[in-house]
Amino acid sequence: MLVTIYSFSYKRGIPEDSSGNGGGYVFDCRSTHNPGKYDEYKSLTGLDQPVIDFLEKDGEITVFLSSVEKLVDHHVSRFLERGFSHLQVAFGCTGGQHRSVYCAEHLAGHLHDKFGVQIHVIHRERQIDKWLNK
Repeated sequence: MLVTIYSFSYKRGIPEDSSGNGGGYVFDCRSTHNPGKYDEYKSLTGLDQPVIDFLEKDGEITVFLSSVEKLVDHHVSRFLERGFSHLQVAFGCTGGQHRSVYCAEHLAGHLHDKFGVQIHVIHRERQIDKWLNK
């Protein structure tokens, strides 16, 4: 099974599902504290340790992600049982730079560790495209 996980900016719209199946999840990260509002984080992304530390120390993002994990874990479990081949999950925020990138990375690691499924991570606004394989 393949799980494609996007980070994106709502300013550029929600990513399309390239599998042709449609569906999946779109999560809005804009309710959580935005490190992009602070000068020391503006040039960084959710891949950089200072941003990761900011988000995890604040704690809002971890509460948000615990809910996301419960939903997506159940979905992946059911898709594996039913023989489905693809699920898409997308995380959006204001600029597609801090919160959505962090969330996409976090969920990718979580699903890869828990289920051993193939993960395709696309940080659309950062032009980063990578794979986590079994």
